[in-house]
Amino acid sequence: MNDSELRAYSQRHLMTRRTLLGGFAATTLFGAASMALASCSSPGAGGSGRSGSADGDTKVTVGSYNSNPGVKESQKSLIDEAAQKTGLDISLNLVDHETFKSSISDYLQATPDDLFTWFAGFRMAFFANQGLATPIDDVWDAIGDNFGSAAHALSKGLDGHYYFVPMYNYPWVFFHNQSVFTERGYTDPTTWDELIALAKKMKADGLVPIAFADKDLWPGCGFFDTLDLRINGYDYHMQLMRHEIPWTDKGVTDVFDHYAELLPYCQNGANGRIWQDAAKDLENGNAGMMFQGSNQVGANYSPDNLPDLDFFEFPTVNSQYGTDFMEAPADGYMCAAKAKNVTGAKKVLEYLGTAQAEATYLKTDQWDVGMATGIDTAQYNAIQKKSTELIASKKAVSQFLDRDTDPAMADAAFSGIQDFIQDSSSSNILAIQKRLEAQAKTIFS
Repeated sequence: MNDSELRAYSQRHLMTRRTLLGGFAATTLFGAASMALASCSSPGAGGSGRSGSADGDTKVTVGSYNSNPGVKESQKSLIDEAAQKTGLDISLNLVDHETFKSSISDYLQATPDDLFTWFAGFRMAFFANQGLATPIDDVWDAIGDNFGSAAHALSKGLDGHYYFVPMYNYPWVFFHNQSVFTERGYTDPTTWDELIALAKKMKADGLVPIAFADKDLWPGCGFFDTLDLRINGYDYHMQLMRHEIPWTDKGVTDVFDHYAELLPYCQNGANGRIWQDAAKDLENGNAGMMFQGSNQVGANYSPDNLPDLDFFEFPTVNSQYGTDFMEAPADGYMCAAKAKNVTGAKKVLEYLGTAQAEATYLKTDQWDVGMATGIDTAQYNAIQKKSTELIASKKAVSQFLDRDTDPAMADAAFSGIQDFIQDSSSSNILAIQKRLEAQAKTIFS
């Protein structure tokens, strides 16, 4: 890609740091979608939609991407209890997850809800840095003792102020059906060679070794991130996300080379498949494994089949790092800078930052795990208990590629990884690396 092509690509597809710092009209880019998002508000716990409320009023609105089955009920239950505990009139605006993500910038600059669901990591800090979120240090004065140091760290913006209240996190792991492993004599691999050997055996047995889908653009990044953590370590990975290491570095090539070795055992046609369909292939026994987040695979299983679901963590690739690090993204809540009722919103956040709130949410969400200390785990199923122990055993966790880097860089990486899935040849890997590095220089300049 030459300079003129790169500039054209950036103008068409990338929301650069400079563009956001300069500000832009809320009717551009995803304007239509954001207006649809803002107009979808429906009454939640005793709510009647947005009104011209001010600080001190009793009305609070919450925008949420928790619209999928299962988590939708969890979200509603949480808002119901929040209304009871705070005495506030809370309206819940449930929006399709992908629509919410793609519309978020315009949404926050137009007429957002007082509170909104979002992601920890750079994705949170990015909007805080643009002045689109309200600092909530006073909320953390009240809830700080409820969380460990890791939760404190991931809830702070680049300026050191708090902007985020975590609700749950979840691990990225290899899922499989216990019955399939038992019937066919498969065992959990602990090394890269054992993983490849297992995939070969599954293929010989007539199974798709790894259910795989990337139509939503982000799932394919899970392999890239985790291989980077396994091969190069956490510090390297985070430096790459901040472009302190170039995308042309040999360490990145090593990641793509290992990914290329795994691709022949992944389900064909991934770029045209949604992850829900891949998860169904796992559930139906057509595939032997699937590497994805627990709140995606588990949520997609029918209740009757859920007890058969189990997982193992991504095995060791480089003995220097072993399995010290993993992806365990955290989701939670933020207060919009344009919130109409900041006082009420912070009151709700104080409730959301409690073990009781997390337990209420997780009564029906049986795939995520709470982050507050002292949460009652008696209601946890086997997947949740195993997830809690696994995450706690790690030296550090990453938040996922599209949460740990600039949104524009995430878009570029999404495109690059889809290109790689289509053609994983060494020559194309080098071309992708060069393109990503050129884009990174533009985005991080």
